[in-house]
Amino acid sequence: MSRSGIVNVRMVITEEKILSNIAKVQRLIDPNSKKQIVQLEDDAFFKDLVESIKTYLIEYPKKKNFPKSVYKAAYGLVEFATNEFEENTKQIEELIRQREKNIALSGELKDVLNMVVNKEDGWKESIKEMSDDFTEDILDTLGVIGRSKSDKSQNYQDALKLINARIANLESNLHIEIDMERIEDKSKALSYIGIEVADALKLIPAPQEDAEEVVEEKIETVEQPKAQILQQAQPVEQDTQYYESTRVEVKPSLWQRFKQSKFVRTIKYIMKIKVVLDIPALPSADEDRR
Repeated sequence: MSRSGIVNVRMVITEEKILSNIAKVQRLIDPNSKKQIVQLEDDAFFKDLVESIKTYLIEYPKKKNFPKSVYKAAYGLVEFATNEFEENTKQIEELIRQREKNIALSGELKDVLNMVVNKEDGWKESIKEMSDDFTEDILDTLGVIGRSKSDKSQNYQDALKLINARIANLESNLHIEIDMERIEDKSKALSYIGIEVADALKLIPAPQEDAEEVVEEKIETVEQPKAQILQQAQPVEQDTQYYESTRVEVKPSLWQRFKQSKFVRTIKYIMKIKVVLDIPALPSADEDRR
C-alpha cells in the first residue's frame, strides 16, 4: 500500500491552531475590533496566545521545512503590531499637545473670569475674543456673570460654579489622562508581541518565494565585431562597480522602526520615568541565506 498520501495529522492540526491563535491576537490589537486587550498585566488569555505562538516557532523540529503560512502570518502579525505601535505614538503626541493647550485655555478662562467678576474695563470685548476657543454656552455664562447686579443671586452663583468647573476640567485633563493610559496599555501589548514573536522568528529561515514561470523566447543574435562588444561592456562593468560601491540598505528591519519610534521619549515625557525597550530585530532573507 502506498504511503505517499499520508500526512502528519498532528502537525496539520497544530499549524491550523497556531494560525487561529495568530488571528486571535491580531483581533485583540486591532483598533476596529469590538474586543480589544485592555491591560497586558491582567490579560492571561492574550499572554497565553502569544506564548503558544512563540513556543511553536521555537520548538518546531525542522526549521528549514517550517510552514510558510505560519511564517507569513507571524511576520504579518509583527508588522501589524509595529504599525499600530507607531500610530499609538502619534495619538500620544496629539494628546500631549491637547493637554498643553487645555492648560493654557484654563489660564485664559481664569483671567477673563476675574475681569468679568470685577467688572473691569473691556470685559465684554475679552469675552468676544474667546469665541474661537470656547463654546457659546461658556461665553453666555460669562455674560450672565458680568451682567448680574448682585453676586448673591442664584443665576450668578450657578454661572460661577459652571465656569469654575470648566476651569478645573481643563486643568486636570482627566479624559486625556484616561486616553493616554489606555493607549499606553495597548502599546505594552504591542511591544510584548515584538519581544516574544520577533525574537522567535529570527531562528527560522525566511521561506523562499515560489519560482515564477520563465517563458523562453527565441532571440535572433547578430554577430558584432569584438571591439564593439568590448566597448559596450565597459560602461556596464563601470555601472556595476559604481552600484556596488554606493549601494546602501534602504529598507530598515521591521523592529528597527519600532526601536526608533518616538514612543519611548513620549512616555518619559508623560510619566517622568525611565523607560527601556529591548526589541529584537526580525530576520531578513539575506541573513538567513548566509
